Formats: sequence, structure tokens, C-alpha cells
Amino acid sequence: MLTIRTFTAIGFVVCIVLTGCMEKDITTLDVELYNADGDSLGVAKVSEDSGGVKIELNLEGLPPGEHGVHIHETGLCDPPDFKTAGNHFNPDDKEHGLMHPEGAHVGDLPNIIVKDDGTVIAELIAPEATLKDGKTSLFGKDGTAIIITETPDDGMTQPTGDSGERIACGLITKEVAEKGKVVEEPVDESEEE
Repeated sequence: MLTIRTFTAIGFVVCIVLTGCMEKDITTLDVELYNADGDSLGVAKVSEDSGGVKIELNLEGLPPGEHGVHIHETGLCDPPDFKTAGNHFNPDDKEHGLMHPEGAHVGDLPNIIVKDDGTVIAELIAPEATLKDGKTSLFGKDGTAIIITETPDDGMTQPTGDSGERIACGLITKEVAEKGKVVEEPVDESEEE
């Protein structure tokens, strides 16, 4: 006959086993961005935030000027054109553009301005995105990708904001997050201030 002590011990072991099997919530990851030649441009630090998903860019080696930034629907970045990343991440089937009255895609982000030396430090928010499970999760079935385009997004034109060719790409996937790789920040932020 089993005693209370035996039941307690069995319950304790079952609890430990089940806790160890539970998947850990991923709340941050470093996404390394690459150009069409496969050169690393730096990092996008992606994190769950009270206002959505925060993306902190620290990049070098980009053409100077204004560029579009979007989250795309598939976690693939095959160079040279990064078309494998698919379309903008748009699980709610909205129109494109942060300024569109029937938009925006979950993956629509503000433009960035790259300095004359090819560097950029910027903080962006994807307010409708999450790293948690659900329809707007950036991890989804195949993950997603951050894409930088050669020209700025005009905020209205369908389906991509007339933002030109894709010039950089980085993967937002659970596999990348689970590796836990810390990507070096190429630009010293203290020098930027």
C-alpha cells in the first residue's frame, strides 16, 4: 500500500519532469542581418515589449540614405534577392502602409536613415507583433525575416510601399533564438551620442 510520503514523492517527481518538458517562452533574440554577398551587417536585437515587439538595429555597411524595413512572412533569407522571405507579414490581411487608412501589415515598420558612413542605430516597434504564440507571432510556422530595402517605404503604395529591391535580411526563428548566439554590435553607441 502506498503511503502519503510515497504519493508526495511521486507527485514531486512528476512535477519536475513536466516542468522540464515545458517549452520556455522566448522573449529576446539577436538576429544577424546579411547583405546579398553574405557579409554580416550587424544585429537586430528583437524583444517582447509592452508595446509590441521592439527591434533595435545596430548595423554597418549599408548604402547611405533612407531605407524601408519590414518583417516578412517566411524565415528564409536566400541571397542574392531574399525573395524566399515571401511577402510582408500580414496575418490580418490588411492593406500595406503605416499611413494607409485600411492598414497596416503587422510587418510594416518605420523607415530608417543610414548615415554617410553606412551605419545606423535605430529602435523600431512592431505594435501588433508578438514573440508569444498566436496569429501575430513572429515565430509562427516557419518564422519570419527582417528585410531592409534599397529605398524608403512610401507608407501607402500596394503591396510593398514602392521600396525597391531587398538589400539585407535576417532570420527571426525559434531555431535562431534557441541557439542564443550574441551578435556583435558593430557601431559603438557611445560614439553616436
